[in-house]
Amino acid sequence: MRLLPRTNNSSAPSKALPRASAFVCFGLLIVAGAFQLPALAAPAPQNATAAQVTQSGSSSRRADFRNNAVSREARDTANWVVDSGDNLGMPFLIIDKKQARVLVFNASGQLEGSASVLLGLAIGDDSVPGIGQQKLSSIRPHERTTPAGRFVASLARNLKGEEILWVDYQNAIAMHPVVTSNPKERRTERLASSSIQDKRISYGCINVPADFYRSFISPAFSATSGIVYVLPETRFNASVFASYYETR
Repeated sequence: MRLLPRTNNSSAPSKALPRASAFVCFGLLIVAGAFQLPALAAPAPQNATAAQVTQSGSSSRRADFRNNAVSREARDTANWVVDSGDNLGMPFLIIDKKQARVLVFNASGQLEGSASVLLGLAIGDDSVPGIGQQKLSSIRPHERTTPAGRFVASLARNLKGEEILWVDYQNAIAMHPVVTSNPKERRTERLASSSIQDKRISYGCINVPADFYRSFISPAFSATSGIVYVLPETRFNASVFASYYETR
C-alpha cells in the first residue's frame, strides 16, 4: 500500500492525512480534499474538575429513546447532551463501548436507530500518542484501542469513492461499514454475536452493519457535521466530558 508523504501541518486535514498504514481498519486511504474539520464545535477538553460535575435542575430536558432499552451510561449521556445542548443543534452518536453498540440521535435528541459495533481489540480509553502516524506493523495488540471522548465528525470518501465517517482524525479513527475483506476475521458473524468479547477486533476504528450505515449514519451526517460521544470503559463520564453532569 502506498504511503502518503509526511507533513508537519497535522492540524489541517484538508492538506494532510495520517500515514496510510493507520487506516487498515477500513482498508483504503481517504481523499484529502474531501474532508475538513468543522470550526464551529471543537472537541471538549478531556478533563474536568469536581466543580464542573454538577446536578441540573428538576426541569431538565431528556432524550427520547422511543421505548428502546439502552444502558444506564448511554441514557445518562444522552440526557446530558440534550439538557445541556452540548451537541450544538447537530445530530449525535453515542458509542457505548461496554455494550458494543452505537445509538444514533437526531438534533433534537430522538433516538433514530441502534446497532451492534466492532471496536478496537484492546480495552482502554486513550490512544497511544502519535498512533495515527505509525506503521501498521508497529501497532501492538494492547495499543489497538477505540479512544473515549467527544469528537466532531464529518463524512469523507476513500479512494474507491466509498463513504466513511471521520470520528477522531488525529488518531485515524473512523466509523464505516463492516470490513469483510478477510474472511478469517468473521466480522459479519461477530456483529451478530451476543458476546461482547467477539466485538473487539479492529485497530480502533468502529465497524457497523453495512445496511445500518446506509440507513442511519449516512443520512444523519449527509448535510451537516455532528458529534460522536465515545463512552469510556475504564473511567467515568465526568473525567472524559468536561461539562458532564447528572440529570434528574
